Amino acid sequence: MSAVMPWEHSGSKISARHRERLAVVYVRQSTRQQVIGHRESTRLQYALVDRAVGLGWEAGRVLLIDDDLGKSASSAVDRSGFQRLVTEISLGHVGLVLGTEMSRLARSGKDWYQLIELCALGGSLLADTDGVYDPAEYNDRYCWG
Repeated sequence: MSAVMPWEHSGSKISARHRERLAVVYVRQSTRQQVIGHRESTRLQYALVDRAVGLGWEAGRVLLIDDDLGKSASSAVDRSGFQRLVTEISLGHVGLVLGTEMSRLARSGKDWYQLIELCALGGSLLADTDGVYDPAEYNDRYCWG
């Protein structure tokens, strides 16, 4: 098997292998007041389901996790949604994780770096409204942290 040089990539980071797995949309806001007062943010986060479909996932293969609405991201301990996300990634079920602001996933550096590492090891991509990133690629990983 020969190595593929960076300039030989097809351009898209998303492959059939990614699309065979789930796309996970993680929705979160820190407080109940934010959920009530910032409905546009909530709407934009839910709209990421459509972004996943636009990126090639079947609607039935998009998992929406919104269990952590109104919960702070300072720790993963009391966030069942984040724990479910980490579990699904660890089991190799996830091809893509989507969020409007990836910092919403984890405010704790420990939790954030664990998530990036699990995605890199499991071959899961990360996406926000600006692009799709592969944490296993040096340049993309550099962007995240």
